[in-house]
Amino acid sequence: MRAPVLTDLAPEQLATYRSAQSAPADFDDFWAATLADAGTHDLDVRLQEVPTGLTTITTYDVTFRGFGGQDVRAWLRLPVGATGPLPAVVQYVGYGGGRGHALENLLWASAGFAHLQMDTRGQGSGWSLGATPDDAPSPPQVPGVLTRGILEPAGYYYRRLFTDAVRAVDVARGVPEVDADRVAVLGGSQGGGISLAVAGLRSDLAGVVAFVPFLCDFPRAVRVTDAYPYREIIDYLKVHRGRQEQVFRTLAYFDGVNFAARAAAPALFSAALRDPVCPPSTVYGAFHAYAGPTEMAVWEYNGHEGGGILDEERALGFLRAVLAGR
Repeated sequence: MRAPVLTDLAPEQLATYRSAQSAPADFDDFWAATLADAGTHDLDVRLQEVPTGLTTITTYDVTFRGFGGQDVRAWLRLPVGATGPLPAVVQYVGYGGGRGHALENLLWASAGFAHLQMDTRGQGSGWSLGATPDDAPSPPQVPGVLTRGILEPAGYYYRRLFTDAVRAVDVARGVPEVDADRVAVLGGSQGGGISLAVAGLRSDLAGVVAFVPFLCDFPRAVRVTDAYPYREIIDYLKVHRGRQEQVFRTLAYFDGVNFAARAAAPALFSAALRDPVCPPSTVYGAFHAYAGPTEMAVWEYNGHEGGGILDEERALGFLRAVLAGR
């Protein structure tokens, strides 16, 4: 299949592009209150070892309390016999996916990291397995989750998911084999957007990896791409005429640009110049706003797959370097 043509900004324009997104005046108060409320619920971490037949990795089925005290699932993978202290990677999943099968995604534990892969509430059926429901009422929405509760920040889907993600870091830091000072977050597409959100909401991360991140620079995204999932917002506004001010006000509380401006941990981004799903200018919007040290991997001839295994190879070297320095 032919790769899409380059339809976003040219590389020299990306170098100077800055997002017009700005944070609401009560952005920090909103998130402080959200996380304080989540903190009233004990994490209540439950681990059950899963027989996988693997001889080099021990896998646990994890359950913990996320937003509203609701159960969230994850996989924890550890190198067999590891006593620690290990560096840890907390991974978040792309749109429509869940934590997958216990035998999938073995890179990080094989490389000597503790690996916590969080499930994604209400999603895991699009392309990988999930086991966590989204236990919250929602007004009418476009199919998918991007417009679920989008008319007000308190009820928006990503308030729940980002809170789960913040608490997943606490789960990883509490694993006896983990060095709590060497925990990084990682994800691609939606998972990359979640990683940026967590980076902006926590000050104790050692590193951040965001491959072709989604959920960044919403005002530009809906104007430069017709691809899903951003298209869900367009579909919603086609029907809910006159609601755009409410919608974009809500989205500002969840935009990776605004989280990036509050993040300090070293971060590795990637962007693909022929990506219609997460256009490179939206990625650069977050990249240029990021307050900590950054690196960018650019894939000139790729679409939303980005660098594929080469992104992971680069992330492995990046995280070994930043985690070794802690």
